[in-house]
Amino acid sequence: MFEALTQRGFQVAYLGHAKAILSADFPDAVGELESALIETTIPIEEIIAGGGGEAKGTQRLRHALEARNWRKTTFVVRRLINEVEKESQSHEVDHVRTFPDGTRIALEIEWNNKDPFFDRDLENFKRLHADGAISVGLIVTRGRSLHDEMRHLVRRFLDDRKIDRLEDLREWGYEPTSRQRAAINRRVNREKNPFSFRDAFTDKFVSDKFGEATTHWRKLEDRIHRGVGNPCPLVLIGLPDSIVTFHEGKLALKEIEAAEAPNDF
Repeated sequence: MFEALTQRGFQVAYLGHAKAILSADFPDAVGELESALIETTIPIEEIIAGGGGEAKGTQRLRHALEARNWRKTTFVVRRLINEVEKESQSHEVDHVRTFPDGTRIALEIEWNNKDPFFDRDLENFKRLHADGAISVGLIVTRGRSLHDEMRHLVRRFLDDRKIDRLEDLREWGYEPTSRQRAAINRRVNREKNPFSFRDAFTDKFVSDKFGEATTHWRKLEDRIHRGVGNPCPLVLIGLPDSIVTFHEGKLALKEIEAAEAPNDF
């Protein structure tokens, strides 16, 4: 199961009999998810222009899932005593696949959020599973290779485009804050062991936007090892560094520009 993903470098882990449940009860969902993920690419230009936020590539993954009927769903759980409501809780999940018999599996994408979002997702899955609302929970996040190689990917972009000044990044959709600009200039201009511009930018950009306190595979593993989300059956999928592409150039920015353009209607 998910063999095409693992061959492409995706990390896949199963907990709580999730593999058996998916293979026996939800093979169509496995195929839908695999086909959506296998098509996922993120041009490096989108990562730079997005400043570390959710890249258009992950938004395209969301749209691909929605097109396959993995829809945003709000679950409302009410506690009644003699028909009187005593308690009500709602849980919103970004992608839920609902089947004709009423069974459901739920999925969250955590491309680059603050890592406590993993606690929220896993606790939601735990409660929804305990209430019989979902059979399996899935989380897609940055895999180990994508997280560990982010500095190399950003530096490669600077080298390929021969970028040696912050001003050179404007045409690629990146505008630093005054704090970021000052931090980079301090590293470049310090007397002892100054950084090259490319090293200073890479270090500051990646540590600010893709640091250890963001959502990535190791942070997800930390929660799993502590038992967060247990005993909900879980599937964890890590996006590999191979999904980042370098051939699009300025064409990769057109989708960003279109999304940011004002709507006159």
